[in-house]
Amino acid sequence: MTRITVAKGDGIGPEIMEATLKIILAAGARLEVDEIEVGEKVYLAGNTSGIAPDSWETIRKNKVFLKSPITTPQGGGYKSLNVSTRKFLGLYSNIRPCMSLHPYVSTKHPVMDIVIIRENEEDLYAGIEHQQTDEVVQCLKLISRPGCEKIIRYAFEYARQNKRKKVSCFTKDNIMKQTDGLFHRVFNEIAPEYPEIQNEHWIVDIGAAKLADTPEVFDVIVVPNLYGDVLSDVAAQITGSVGLAGSANIGTTCAMFEAIHGSAPDIAGKNIANPSGLLQAAVMMLNHIGQSDVAEKVQNAWLKTLEDGIHPPDIFKPGISKQKVGTKEFADTVVANLGQQPAVLNAVSFAGNPALELPPYQRKPAAQKDLVGVDVFVHWNGYDPNALAEKMSSITAPGTELRMITNRGIKVWPEGFEETFCTDHWRCRFQPSNGSGMTKAHIIEILNNAFHQKIDTIKTENLYAFDGKAAFSLGQGQ
Repeated sequence: MTRITVAKGDGIGPEIMEATLKIILAAGARLEVDEIEVGEKVYLAGNTSGIAPDSWETIRKNKVFLKSPITTPQGGGYKSLNVSTRKFLGLYSNIRPCMSLHPYVSTKHPVMDIVIIRENEEDLYAGIEHQQTDEVVQCLKLISRPGCEKIIRYAFEYARQNKRKKVSCFTKDNIMKQTDGLFHRVFNEIAPEYPEIQNEHWIVDIGAAKLADTPEVFDVIVVPNLYGDVLSDVAAQITGSVGLAGSANIGTTCAMFEAIHGSAPDIAGKNIANPSGLLQAAVMMLNHIGQSDVAEKVQNAWLKTLEDGIHPPDIFKPGISKQKVGTKEFADTVVANLGQQPAVLNAVSFAGNPALELPPYQRKPAAQKDLVGVDVFVHWNGYDPNALAEKMSSITAPGTELRMITNRGIKVWPEGFEETFCTDHWRCRFQPSNGSGMTKAHIIEILNNAFHQKIDTIKTENLYAFDGKAAFSLGQGQ
């Protein structure tokens, strides 16, 4: 027996969880269930995290969490429990299979069987945002080498174990050369360790277009957090419905399994929600905890039900479907089909698929890190970059000089264009003027001079070289 934690969530959550548990327990799942309350009720009771401390302890003790969708109230500073859970528990890998069920579920892409493996903890989803001026807010994009190595290695190990032929990496490193560039570089480092698996890289915009148009050319896709969130919903939808897709969130010690859709409060309590997404998550959970025999039985019964044309409203289509059924009736039909296999859709076999165990991350030797400049961001309501350059040049420390001013990333001084629109948020780059190094004392002096000149400095970013290689972006147009 395996003890798991279950949360029924909000909206349609309780209905689809009841249907899912009914099916997997009828299939012989060897489970003991601890139920916790999370979501809207907890938020509105005054807990801005949406979960009580004792519920966290239950999840951490059981290490396996099956969760229905929840509702996060708008406003009030409430944080997404989904994101918090993934990060608190170190659930670095999000796995979302997206497979066509043609001809039984209507789709324009009858040949499609892909798995999107999304980094789950960092990127823009670090949620570090600040308003810096009247006109500009920022969101920090954080990409780490450990984060890249763990998710990319997981993707290749997943492909190897599941006999997949290709891993495709999506980034936007033609623009974000430091952050997405690191993800791409680590992909190129790890891929040669798996010579039997093809590898390729796509710029995310054209890759997304190809995915939407010709998904059959992809097999396993590994991708940073934000792109993965968007692309996995696109991929799920073009299989026929987001309601059919589940996801696994895997960490070193804990795991969470959930449908990828939301809580859909508008249809709650009407017995019309499709439980398939959560059921697919439960199948992944059963495989994860070593009950692949039960997972296989459930999956084949679900495929048989869809093949028989017994469909919930979201995928019901006259001429394809044979009977429209509610949530409870769909679950009852899957239970009745336990022990049977589909005749046309490919029956599954999960034998020999244990949970993946990756080696722990090994930190590499530290590089030589040299301070070579500083970007000082200022709030200034003027419009003429030349006037700002004159002010900023007056606050340089001995041995430093103002090299560049940008606005929203584009170089506006020196040799800027008067056509460039500028906000009140300016980046002023200071670097050594005599070829010597720069120290933090120089930065302190620059900021002290700015204070006395009543220049509103917002923040600074130190500019470094690692092993002699600049590790910061140039201004656009520089």
